[in-house]
Amino acid sequence: MKNIPAGRTTALIAYAPFVGFMIAFFINRDENHDFATWHIKNMFGITLMFIVSMVIQSQIDVTVGDVVWLICFLLWLYCWAMAYFNKKKGIPFLSEKFQEWFTFLN
Repeated sequence: MKNIPAGRTTALIAYAPFVGFMIAFFINRDENHDFATWHIKNMFGITLMFIVSMVIQSQIDVTVGDVVWLICFLLWLYCWAMAYFNKKKGIPFLSEKFQEWFTFLN
């Protein structure tokens, strides 16, 4: 049988688009699982990247914004898969920065 980390379900909820990390944050406040916290911070960073892509689409250039949005989408899928497969792995370099920057999400 696989070793499923505590907080896996909460980590998967975090990857629900746009509001999932907020729902997971409130679920994890009482339980405080490291695995879930790591993925909540990661999804918060990805959500910010999605918002930046939408700003680029509306204010700068639609094509560039679409490319940035597609990259964000692929990174989101990858990170969701890592949570599904019980790994604390995400976007190279950025996921570790998200863990440092978003300490208020503990």
